[in-house]
Amino acid sequence: MYLFRPYARQVNACINIIWWMLAVVGISSAYFHATLSLVGQLLDEIAILWVILAAWGVWAPRRFFPRFCHESRKSFMVVMLGVGAITTILAFLHPSMNHFLLMPMAIPSVVCMFSELKRCNDWRVIRLGIAAFVWFSLALTCWLNDRLFCHIWESVSFPYLHSGWHIFVAIASFELCVVMAYFEAVTMAPERAPTLKFWPYDRCDLGVPYVSFRVAAAKPIKEC
Repeated sequence: MYLFRPYARQVNACINIIWWMLAVVGISSAYFHATLSLVGQLLDEIAILWVILAAWGVWAPRRFFPRFCHESRKSFMVVMLGVGAITTILAFLHPSMNHFLLMPMAIPSVVCMFSELKRCNDWRVIRLGIAAFVWFSLALTCWLNDRLFCHIWESVSFPYLHSGWHIFVAIASFELCVVMAYFEAVTMAPERAPTLKFWPYDRCDLGVPYVSFRVAAAKPIKEC
């Protein structure tokens, strides 16, 4: 959040909501795995649902908006709120189906990212997007193995794949958010020359990625 302060001031303050929601996902997930309760499960899965919908609302390219939104991000956010409300009710009614609903929701996010990467000439951004996809693929592999072949992994005393899922998907989610935040900055503020940087060492693609600006803003723009 600290590294994205210029982005929040100059492009879109809604990014702070995304960071807080990701923190809520982490807390909810920790509570669920500590208690293995239905309440914990619902908190975990509903938090994930809302952070995905919030990210779509903040960063989905306008060319993907439904026609009735007329390329209005506020209208699209209202649609996401409606979808969130309906799916939250369904999550309470059929909690056993939640993970089958959440997994397919990642597909539009990945498709959207690659659609934007095809239009990008910055190889640093492209590499980060590919890295996010690789992390997500590793996370999905861990989840499927844990879900389908848990007894096999337990027989060899390796019941840790679910923890791998959490670690890998957390990295993938953050990197995907950074990539989409970069594309939003390029769209909203091209005159400020947004660029992708890494903290603490920017000479190679290692560290914490964030969006920076080569040109200082004369006047901040906030969509939220």
